[in-house]
Amino acid sequence: MDREQKAAAIAEVATEIKESDAIIAVDYRGISVPQAAALRAKLRDANASFRIVKNTLTERAADEVGAEGLKPYLQGPTAMTFVKGDVAAAAKALTDFRRTEGLLEFKGGWMNGAPLDAEEIEAISKLPSRDVLYGRLVGMVASPLTGLASAMGGLIGGLARQLQIIADQGLVTGTAAPAAEAPAAEDAPAETPEEAPAAEAEAPDSEPAPTSDDAETGAADTNEEN
Repeated sequence: MDREQKAAAIAEVATEIKESDAIIAVDYRGISVPQAAALRAKLRDANASFRIVKNTLTERAADEVGAEGLKPYLQGPTAMTFVKGDVAAAAKALTDFRRTEGLLEFKGGWMNGAPLDAEEIEAISKLPSRDVLYGRLVGMVASPLTGLASAMGGLIGGLARQLQIIADQGLVTGTAAPAAEAPAAEDAPAETPEEAPAAEAEAPDSEPAPTSDDAETGAADTNEEN
């Protein structure tokens, strides 16, 4: 590999480190080409890639992007897993491969600007995957909403039953029994003397003026006397 090829490889690894959410270093001794291909297929589901790069080139790439904490793990045969997706799923894929094939020991890694040791990567591999966590979160959010919907359904059902009872009693359609009628006029209490019309109270004590019939009778009596 000439100088230009080395520079290109360093730049490529530096970009991988910079763009990855986590990097996991493993000892790849004993892995075959078919096994490596099968592992890459599993890691692809977690948006991760498996690469074998010379330690010296990876060290220079780590220096370029400020990931010096990754350098202590670059001793002996080292393969890098660059994770750009679900870190827990990628660590679990590596753990499952190691359990079934007896290969790939964790060395350490790098995540969120800090180094990871082998024990921390083991702990990450035991975490639920991102999809499982999303499912649990959705279930937690949906549970109160389901209870609210059930309560609202019960409330609406109860209201409907009350309205039906009111309708059966005729209080909605106007068929309910009419209210008691007010007492008739003759049942009203008689007026007291104090309530008599003011005109009668103010009438004079003198006799009423004679009518026209009384005047004619008086005139006839006078003529007879004469």
